[in-house]
Amino acid sequence: MYHTINEFLEDWKTESEATVKVFKNITDESLNMSMLNYKRTIGRLAWHITNSIGETMKAAGSQIGATEDSNDQPNSASKIIEEYEKASNNMITRIKSDWTDSALKEEVNMFGEMWTKEFTLKVIVTHQIHHRSQMTVLMRQAGLKVPGIYGPSYEEWQQFGMEPAR
Repeated sequence: MYHTINEFLEDWKTESEATVKVFKNITDESLNMSMLNYKRTIGRLAWHITNSIGETMKAAGSQIGATEDSNDQPNSASKIIEEYEKASNNMITRIKSDWTDSALKEEVNMFGEMWTKEFTLKVIVTHQIHHRSQMTVLMRQAGLKVPGIYGPSYEEWQQFGMEPAR
């Protein structure tokens, strides 16, 4: 749980950079790739991560001027990155200007449940991590390189001239 705005912002900086790192390894051609019987494609997951920022912030009472339309997925990986960075930057700006540490204890109606704002911020981060992880599985199956996030990826171990961890 985040007890201060700065705790969230520090965590968000790391996690949003990791998300952009993953997004930069997808291609326009890979956006429609999915697993058998799995409806979410690489592009759909990336777009869901992107538009859920604006959607969640709106539900928490803070419009951030970012896309919330899950059906308006771009057909360009670079456009998804651009929209993700816009949503992330707008969220940071809004939180810095409108939220306070004491306001993190306030409850908001989030999707039919009452959540504190501090829990809402935690969900924004963990939701992103969850779907980013799903993306990396699909990326592997699509033959895309998966970047290391919390440690080296298989390909990065090889680049270091080391035996990949198994």
